[in-house]
Amino acid sequence: MEPSGPIGGAFAEGVTEGTTLRSETRLKVDTGTQMADNSKTEDTASDSVEAAKNASDKKEKLADQVMQNPQVLAALQERLDNTALTPSSYIETLPKAVKRRIDALKQLQVKCAHIEAKFYEEVHDLERKYAALYQPLFDKRREFINGEAEPTDAESEWHSENEEEEKLAGDLKNVVVIEEKAEGEETNVKGIPDFWFTIFRNVDMLSELVQEYDEPILKHLQDIKVKFSEPGQPMSFSLEFHFGPNDYFSNSVLTKTYKMKSEPDKTDPFSFEGPEIVDCEGCTIDWKKGKNVTVKTIKKKQKHKGRGTVRTITKQVPNDSFFNFFSPIKVSGDGESLDEDSEFTLAADFEIGHFFRERIVPRAVLYFTGEAIEDDDNFEEGEEGEEEELEGEEEGEEEEDAESDPKKDFSQPAECKQQ
Repeated sequence: MEPSGPIGGAFAEGVTEGTTLRSETRLKVDTGTQMADNSKTEDTASDSVEAAKNASDKKEKLADQVMQNPQVLAALQERLDNTALTPSSYIETLPKAVKRRIDALKQLQVKCAHIEAKFYEEVHDLERKYAALYQPLFDKRREFINGEAEPTDAESEWHSENEEEEKLAGDLKNVVVIEEKAEGEETNVKGIPDFWFTIFRNVDMLSELVQEYDEPILKHLQDIKVKFSEPGQPMSFSLEFHFGPNDYFSNSVLTKTYKMKSEPDKTDPFSFEGPEIVDCEGCTIDWKKGKNVTVKTIKKKQKHKGRGTVRTITKQVPNDSFFNFFSPIKVSGDGESLDEDSEFTLAADFEIGHFFRERIVPRAVLYFTGEAIEDDDNFEEGEEGEEEELEGEEEGEEEEDAESDPKKDFSQPAECKQQ
């Protein structure tokens, strides 16, 4: 119940004034607090702006210092020049209609690659056809090498470039003919001893594979043949190594088959450059007991953890040998990639197989005498010599130009300068 009368009115007025006073006081406090907060915010914002300005000034100063460095400017200019000269950057600047026509040219290029693949397939068929024509000659070569037949006088007639020197050497030999007849050894030589083994020794690519304990086995090698896949079969070729009876293995023939592919890769058709070897298969060598040169036996000591006793065990581990050639690394068919060492070994294997097919078998006698090796070396040296000679000429021309015109701008070739 509220008081009535003058006293009640005064009481109500006092309450109202008190309430108003408290409200005004609270408002002042809130306003002061807000002003203080605003002041802090303004100070913080001002500090951030100042810090950002200082950082920007530092970056600008650093950029100015860098751009004043001649080496930096030269590197940037070189990079810009190289970027401007790249074909891809030029293609990107072409109109959309021109790019569309370029894509059409690439489609044509893919079709050309497939036609080229067919061409190489027919080349493989031709190789098979002419291999049959070569074979009678290679069979006669085998007979002469192994002493199965003697060449006639007509077959053995050969006019060499050093015929005069050979005739003089023959005359000197006639002086001691009596001694040679007394020995009687030369007339008992059968065929051409160590023919294929000598080729292995002469060719660096092969001699690197041959170990000392391989040599007695390779002296039993009588022939090497190349066989091409039959019509309708996947493209491949096989190497056949024919051995005479020996104390090491019972096989008369060791084979190595190389599988080939002559079709553009679907993901990269423009990389196609002809048939490539994609896999190879060897054969099982039936080694006689204790004669396997591809493994070696080592002795290893083992200590028992509980009793502490020691025992010696023998273990077979792989051994370096040419005959590992017939146990190649198998290319994974499930798409798994080989490690780097395996890829290198496989690539070297493919190269050796190709070398046997293209060089060794067709030109065996020239690798036996070393003439083919000398020709290969001379050809390589000639190429290097020509390159060095051309470089020397270019350097000489530049020196002459520099002497005649010391103010010449070397940043642009003479033929590119505007007239």
